[in-house]
Amino acid sequence: MEGGCLCGAVRFSLASAPFDAGWCHCRICQLNSGSPAMVFAAVLVGDYRFEQGEDRVATIKSSDFGHRAFCRDCGTPLYMRVDYEPETLDFSVATLDRPEAVVPQFHIFYASRIGWAEPADRLSRHPRSRPGHGGPA
Repeated sequence: MEGGCLCGAVRFSLASAPFDAGWCHCRICQLNSGSPAMVFAAVLVGDYRFEQGEDRVATIKSSDFGHRAFCRDCGTPLYMRVDYEPETLDFSVATLDRPEAVVPQFHIFYASRIGWAEPADRLSRHPRSRPGHGGPA
């Protein structure tokens, strides 16, 4: 799978199939994306490979346990890394050239959802993190 940012400066490929795809409704994702929620999926850190524009990627510490990366030219949110899962990287599924290839399986931080943004799916909803997946409970 391949993907990139809005302006095309950053391009990446995935060397393995993504896993743990889900919607995140936390306030940080809302502010980062300007939308009610974001869909992330995980890959091993070494399997997210920049094909071009790695020098155009900036990071920001977005919480006390992680940071987010984005294109410094257009602002596209690319991925996040969290301290409690150092072997993986959670990338924004919407940045894939074919985002429909990765289907979300759950909702996290559902307690933070915006009230008028009620999903119509029947996926599991977790008030915070999923049990057994680290992070803030």
